[in-house]
Amino acid sequence: MAQGLEVALTDLQSSRNNVRHHTEEITVDHLLVRRGQAFNLTLYFRNRGFQPGLDNIIFVVETGPLPDLALGTRAVFSLARHHSPSPWIAWLETNGATSTEVSLCAPPTAAVGRYLLKIHIDSFQGSVTAYQLGEFILLFNPWCPEDAVYLDSEPQRQEYVMNDYGFIYQGSKNWIRPCPWNYGQFEEKIIDICLKLLDNSLHFQTDPATDCALRGSPVYVSRVVCAMINSNDDNGVLNGNWSENYTDGTNPAEWTGSVAILKQWYATGCQPVRYGQCWVFAAVMCTVMRCLGIPTRVITNFDSGHDTDGNLIIDEYYDNTGRILGNKKKDTIWNFHVWNECWMVRKDLPPGYGGWQVLDATPQEMSNGVYCCGPASVRAIKDGEVDLNYDTPFVFSMVNADCMSWLVQGGKEQKLHQDTSSVGNFISTKSIQSDERDDITENYKYEEGSLQERQVFLKALQKLKAERFHSSRRGADLQPSRPTPLSRDSPRSVHTPSLRPSDVVQVSLKFKLLDPPNMGQDICFVLLALNMSSQFKDLKVNLSAQSLLHDGSPLSPFWQDIAFITLSPKEAKTYPCKISYSQYSQYLSTDKLIRISALGEEKSSPEKILVNKIITLSYPSITINVLGAAVVNQSLSIQVIFSNPLSEQVEDCVLTMEGSGLFKKQQKILLGVLKPQHRASIILETVPFKSGQRQIQANMRSNKFKDIKGYRNVYVDFAL
Repeated sequence: MAQGLEVALTDLQSSRNNVRHHTEEITVDHLLVRRGQAFNLTLYFRNRGFQPGLDNIIFVVETGPLPDLALGTRAVFSLARHHSPSPWIAWLETNGATSTEVSLCAPPTAAVGRYLLKIHIDSFQGSVTAYQLGEFILLFNPWCPEDAVYLDSEPQRQEYVMNDYGFIYQGSKNWIRPCPWNYGQFEEKIIDICLKLLDNSLHFQTDPATDCALRGSPVYVSRVVCAMINSNDDNGVLNGNWSENYTDGTNPAEWTGSVAILKQWYATGCQPVRYGQCWVFAAVMCTVMRCLGIPTRVITNFDSGHDTDGNLIIDEYYDNTGRILGNKKKDTIWNFHVWNECWMVRKDLPPGYGGWQVLDATPQEMSNGVYCCGPASVRAIKDGEVDLNYDTPFVFSMVNADCMSWLVQGGKEQKLHQDTSSVGNFISTKSIQSDERDDITENYKYEEGSLQERQVFLKALQKLKAERFHSSRRGADLQPSRPTPLSRDSPRSVHTPSLRPSDVVQVSLKFKLLDPPNMGQDICFVLLALNMSSQFKDLKVNLSAQSLLHDGSPLSPFWQDIAFITLSPKEAKTYPCKISYSQYSQYLSTDKLIRISALGEEKSSPEKILVNKIITLSYPSITINVLGAAVVNQSLSIQVIFSNPLSEQVEDCVLTMEGSGLFKKQQKILLGVLKPQHRASIILETVPFKSGQRQIQANMRSNKFKDIKGYRNVYVDFAL
């Protein structure tokens, strides 16, 4: 008589499965698989082999603290040939004398997360034995056509899922610089940290059963992650700080990768890390999303609008010296702003609005009661469909808002001009499998000044006005009647003279730099004045310079001048200007941005002419040389060459180095004092532990500067 079947050992075939599921970069010691794709395991039996006619093997998979069949967080499915109601499936691969190999496959809609795998064996005599086979992690699958994150290009999958380093573009539209970044999504413990992040969300804390069930949706998961990257509502990963005071944390400009941030958050019991700004939020979110299997890239928008009242107009205010003022509305134009795009199907939207979706983890405005933004369809933004979920109006304004300039004088506001093309320029991301920059502005908007661009803008504006009207009507039903507040166009203490059309403008002003603006050197430039009329013109021009934070917030002016310029008919003149290093050095922000402004007026006319230019001061980069061939598990020498670009001594110099697969952890080297204009080098030793294309990222900080960067790509060979 046959005995009941007993399991002696289980081989989850982690190494083989992980290679097939593109997770071997994370680990080969534990099972990490992707949904919608089969994985194999081998059951070894103690007393006899599996007999299909006599034994029935039933698999049970569970995820979350409250697994439930109805919610899909628990599944029960049989190896038997008959139909199973479960979307999970199992089938026999090989059957030996004392071992059986089977294949299991999660549905392409299954919730991602950590699973427990169990089996029940029902033998012919009615005896039932249960075994716990182990744990595995299930991820999204961009290689599976039925998965909502499926991406049909292998080069794109390699870039947006598998690449663990990249560039984040910073600076200004006139000086775009790549900042190297170590995403490190496959580094040790990162997958565990990503799953911990999901479990720390407000959604999980409030209703863990429903939260785990919804983790099959990339739309849902992306919103949860987006909210958890910032700490405004919860113990998220990063505290934001735009104050220029970072004494109790790390200056955002000093970070060179996500791994140190995520590991610090995890090691301190999920206490928010200090500090981040937009590019840090976006970079960390990219790490988490790529780790979970959702194709993700980092996007930079230069001259990014922050419209707080939803009228698609950014109001900027100036005094009579040309100095930009803060404003109570908090409307600003960020010199650059960084967000993410994630690739996914949008079954919650009309057809055609899937694909790349904007997600912005920087805490700017609330969305459904929490600080997150998106996913907003990039196609919907281009089409002006601002009524589609999620947060599309806000993202539309970041790339499409108009800019209105006002002169504040004597308690009145005078309209200077309205610019329809200053917001949303050179929208950038790293190219696929290349270190070059891709300009993807056309994905977000039609060409500035084109008929289509204005039509989309007006369509979006009408939709927003209609929504505000309906919202106000709904509010009126709940509140007593009250006077309607004055609109922006209503009469008030605003003097708005009739502006002359641009084709009859008689005087123009323009700034021109004479030399590249290098840190530590004087800034030399000229103001170009051109009289396009047939009359003499006498101009008084107020000039000023002030530092800006990258979010557009102005600091106090540190330089002012007044120019009196007389122009003959059709004459052009230049007015030379110089801002010395001693004048700007103590006022410079970490972002190294200086805004120079000129406000001109004719003696015989009330009209004003405003012109400004943003200057980004540049540092010499760090040079990294790899000395010899890079081979797995063999010592590698790396030379780092750096310099003090200033004509004064700098102190507290620290060099930070990292690189996934090259360094086990971030390296910090204390350099101490660097003399003026001093150039030095050091040699580091490391042992690469992963093969393939790798990148070294470096940053040097001191008491005078925080973010001199450098990088070097390295190809690591297998050991012979």
